Amino acid sequence: MYDIIVVGGGPAGLTAALYAARAGKHVLVLEGETTGGQINFAPQVDNYPGLPSMSGADFGQTLTRQARDQGAELIKAQALSLRPRGNQFEVVTADGCYAAAAVIMATGVTQRKLGLPGEDALAGAGLSYCAVCDGSLYQDRPVAVVGGGDTALQDALFLSERCSHVTLIHRRDLFRGTQRLVDQLRERTNVTFLMSHTVEALHRGPDGLTGLTLLDKKSGKQLELAVDGLFVAVGQKPRTRAFSTLLMTDDRGYLLSNENCTTGLSGVFAAGDCRAKEVRQLATAVGDGTTAALGACKYVDLWRAKQAKNPD
Repeated sequence: MYDIIVVGGGPAGLTAALYAARAGKHVLVLEGETTGGQINFAPQVDNYPGLPSMSGADFGQTLTRQARDQGAELIKAQALSLRPRGNQFEVVTADGCYAAAAVIMATGVTQRKLGLPGEDALAGAGLSYCAVCDGSLYQDRPVAVVGGGDTALQDALFLSERCSHVTLIHRRDLFRGTQRLVDQLRERTNVTFLMSHTVEALHRGPDGLTGLTLLDKKSGKQLELAVDGLFVAVGQKPRTRAFSTLLMTDDRGYLLSNENCTTGLSGVFAAGDCRAKEVRQLATAVGDGTTAALGACKYVDLWRAKQAKNPD
């Protein structure tokens, strides 16, 4: 039995665990993959206020260590469902069930796919969703990045320092990402922009991806692009499906909550990228984690008082 269970070990979840543990609460963090979340894939974090530039992986490791040092317990387990159990909550995993008075949902997001034939089979064989993870495999080789947000722009910058050439493919005329990143890319001599283009087909050879068929949305013409690697950065979707029968979501699956990170279910809080909101940045995730933790601690204190008054 824990005071608070945090589902998800990204910046929001780890910050929530850090604050709750510092407040003297018995805290468990459940993370099915690697703690740190999406920030692990950022080659550089240079926009967090007051923090010297560091890699996303270093940030994630430091935050993990802070939470542990304050007494938070971390278990590698994928949360499969959430259910009320009397006046508590139970989080179900493949390895067992864990109970707590309050739960903070910080499940984060996952990368969207292109939805093309053969995409899954090419994952790891020329197609990747993580430039930081796989970029070194394409040293001095031509690659492409598809997407128009900050992630795609950062991926292209990262890859341009390693690959012989980077083609950045975006379906619109304008990027959604930060102009500073666009300007940096335009200064790279080995980066080509293909605006108003979409990837229509993936081509495979004996050793994996060999090229792409692209569609020029303005002219309607198709063109072939020979690349050894394709890095997909076309958006994200929340990891909330397993909990949507109990918690309210918007039409995209993001958890509905107010500015205090409370959901429609008393005792359950939402924090980070899985929450319905306008801005999803490292700083806002950490802010959500703080808010959710303080709210959960207050809820647990009231829960304890009620238990003491009515132990049955």
